[in-house]
Amino acid sequence: MDKIMSVNSNDYTIVKLLGKGKGGYSYLAQRVGKLYVLKQIHHEPCSYYSFGNKIEAEQNNYQRLLQAGIRIPKMYDIDIDNERIIKEYIDGDTIFDMVKNDISVKPFLVQVRQMALLAKNAGLNIDYFPTNFVVQNGLLYYIDYECNNYTDEWNFENWGIKYWSKTSFFMEHLNSRQ
Repeated sequence: MDKIMSVNSNDYTIVKLLGKGKGGYSYLAQRVGKLYVLKQIHHEPCSYYSFGNKIEAEQNNYQRLLQAGIRIPKMYDIDIDNERIIKEYIDGDTIFDMVKNDISVKPFLVQVRQMALLAKNAGLNIDYFPTNFVVQNGLLYYIDYECNNYTDEWNFENWGIKYWSKTSFFMEHLNSRQ
């Protein structure tokens, strides 16, 4: 790919696209021999979600998730003007890939339920879709910074869990969230 993107005057070489979400594109980026995630906010329409100021939301949500005690990648830098974030790279499989490849995610249900409890206790819901969770060295990380005010409707048990198994519903939505 060999594209260079700058974050607060620091240049990062883009290695590859990791994924596209509702709010931005996440790239594997390298700087001085170290890997990072560079998230570029986008303003493409999303039919099922409405946004305010995305970059401010990322910054605020990062703090809310830290205070809640949820395991997330560290935010190293934020470039408000260019709407870019540099995050710690969590190297591992996503829950999405594990489910898709028939690898049991049962060992990580305890960890996601612990995160869900921490989120609820902080008055938050996180996005439980399995592309947002990476396993590294046996630990589950929530790699997105999206969070919303808590409601029972969007908690793990009522919404998220259905995506954590290879059901027909999951398969139906496989392509819609990639």
